[in-house]
Amino acid sequence: MKESKDILLSKIRTGASISGREQVRLSALLSYPAIIAQLSSVLMQYIDASMVGHLGAAAGASIGLVSTCLWLFGGFCIVCSSGFSVQVAQLLGASEDGKARNVLRQGVVSSLIFSGTIALIGILISGPLPYWLGGTPEIAANASKYFLINAIFIPFMQIDWFSASMLQCSGNMKIPSILSIGMCVMDVIFNYFFIYILGLGVPGAALGTGLAEAVTAILMFWFMTVRSRELRIASEKGSFMPERIVIQRAAKIGAPLCLENIVMRGAHIASTVIVAPLGTVAIAANAFAITAEALCYMPGYGISEAATTLVGQSIGAGRKKVAKRFAWITTGGGMLIMTALSVLMFCFAPEMMSLLSPDPEVIALGAKVLRIEAFAETMYAASIVANGACIGAGDTLVPSIMNFSSMWIVRIIPAAILTPRLGLTGFWIAMCIELNFRGLIFLVRLYRGRWMNKGIIPSPKDS
Repeated sequence: MKESKDILLSKIRTGASISGREQVRLSALLSYPAIIAQLSSVLMQYIDASMVGHLGAAAGASIGLVSTCLWLFGGFCIVCSSGFSVQVAQLLGASEDGKARNVLRQGVVSSLIFSGTIALIGILISGPLPYWLGGTPEIAANASKYFLINAIFIPFMQIDWFSASMLQCSGNMKIPSILSIGMCVMDVIFNYFFIYILGLGVPGAALGTGLAEAVTAILMFWFMTVRSRELRIASEKGSFMPERIVIQRAAKIGAPLCLENIVMRGAHIASTVIVAPLGTVAIAANAFAITAEALCYMPGYGISEAATTLVGQSIGAGRKKVAKRFAWITTGGGMLIMTALSVLMFCFAPEMMSLLSPDPEVIALGAKVLRIEAFAETMYAASIVANGACIGAGDTLVPSIMNFSSMWIVRIIPAAILTPRLGLTGFWIAMCIELNFRGLIFLVRLYRGRWMNKGIIPSPKDS
């Protein structure tokens, strides 16, 4: 199977003819390991939420209160990685492996400086943050500790994301998947030890997850630099000093994504502020429902990673028609898979919530909003995977504007109106409407095809 994948990828890079059936096969070969990696990430969230949730609603709410801010900080790590990995994908597509490794070296240094700065900011704001978000003294202390510990481990998160994205853009989805599964296993072991054996509770969950992330980051980085055929830099000399052209290209890709991360995660933080006045049960139900929903939408992010790789390498090889077909194949596949999972989520919403909390009120409310959200997953898939295809082509500005406008205008404003009147149900109704709208505008973007003209690496004429 590995040989088949490598042969098909080489057809993109060498300009050989590649049929529609072969494109579907290659999309599947790259998607399924990425889906497994994303599902293991969801399982880690389930582990944390379930172990802490069984300590009580207040413990669950303390994590839920700051989780959106952690997404914001984690989003910065992803953005930084994308600025360099898209360049590497397009260079590999153009058969410029040496230049790709040069970008990788510079990305390592830049990512470490960037993540260190983000970690320091997180550490400094960890104390007052829960109160800024409207948290009560009942949950603020644990929320602050949870955020602080996660902030300390941000540089490891950055290395993990950076190494995984580089391996994925080279076509290696298997190793990130295997290591992600290993991280999930370590998370269970570490969490059990710190939460229950040492009795650390909520801070123990953060410490266990952070250590699992650190071990995985070290292994991922080692494989990228030593074992990867396309990316290994340990055996050759090269400068790690960032060059202006590489940083400018990274900024061209990453700046819109960074702004998108701020406004999108900022909207999630605003959502937390909207939900917080509803009380501990609503905060916990909202946090656990978001975790439960991740089982449905995270496969979409796995397919999105495959779309970024396939489109990036096709654009780098100057094959826009091939890139467009890959975009539609992966987007359609994501929509089909997430539709099937949404049916399961609708049917088994109470059971999914009961895995995360023993509180009957939290289970009932969480199941209710999950069933509302089930009607948004198909179009949510369209927005996730189509966005990944656009990123592979270097098209980040317009999709970022689309995400921003959809989130703040179509979700947050109606949510601010509906939530005080309908409670948590009103908030999730607004979310469902917005996700359907976002998927529609991304399908329109994909259809028009202008996203294919944003390649950042000079490439030969389309074939």
